[in-house]
Amino acid sequence: MSLFSIADLHLSLSVDKPMDKFGSRWTNHAQKLEKCWRAVVTDNDTVIVPGDISWAIDLEDALADFKFIDSLPGKKILGKGNHDYWWSTVTKMKAFFEENGITTIDFLYNNAHDTEDFIIAGTRGWYVEEKLQVTETADYAKIVARENSRLEMSLKEAVKLRGNSNKPILVYFHFPPVFKNFRCDEFIRTMKAYGIRNCYFGHIHSNYLIPRSTETDGIMMTIISADYLEFVPMITNPLDY
Repeated sequence: MSLFSIADLHLSLSVDKPMDKFGSRWTNHAQKLEKCWRAVVTDNDTVIVPGDISWAIDLEDALADFKFIDSLPGKKILGKGNHDYWWSTVTKMKAFFEENGITTIDFLYNNAHDTEDFIIAGTRGWYVEEKLQVTETADYAKIVARENSRLEMSLKEAVKLRGNSNKPILVYFHFPPVFKNFRCDEFIRTMKAYGIRNCYFGHIHSNYLIPRSTETDGIMMTIISADYLEFVPMITNPLDY
């Protein structure tokens, strides 16, 4: 059993939203994703997908995308991204999946998961681009405070799940908590308080020259955007825990 990570699937099997305008790497990306996924992931593995799953607006429109994900090997744990407008309450989403025979997908949202050799925690985070940081009725500080509260809720649950096992806790964001000149100190302080040493994020596209991992305050920050990974789910086995 292995753990894999990949963000930003940006599926659009029932809506017209091609991604190749973001570069040639995105041409026929769903087919690439399926081929690569099946090449590395087995039914005994788990794949963490932190956000931007589907371009659909509601659950019904996203059904084809969910069925596609469900058909792929492994258990999948989905987090929320900025484009996941279909996202509803976990209760409603799980009921929708049950009604439609989707059995291999769960959610990372105000909770944590015990999987493989790790405990999985995380939250969405917020924009790194300054011009996009205030895009809701709440301001940046209020949004970050809310997301940080959700992160801490997730981490508290992770500690409970870990118990006496000493399993490392891995944190997943959609938005990077650190990127170039951007740094969210609230998230970093919370992760440090819980002894987190590995964090994974998506959201960043068409930027293939940056290093896969960088270290901030003792935390390894690793990009797992699908196009950065060339649509190959990344086996996740940090060696520094």
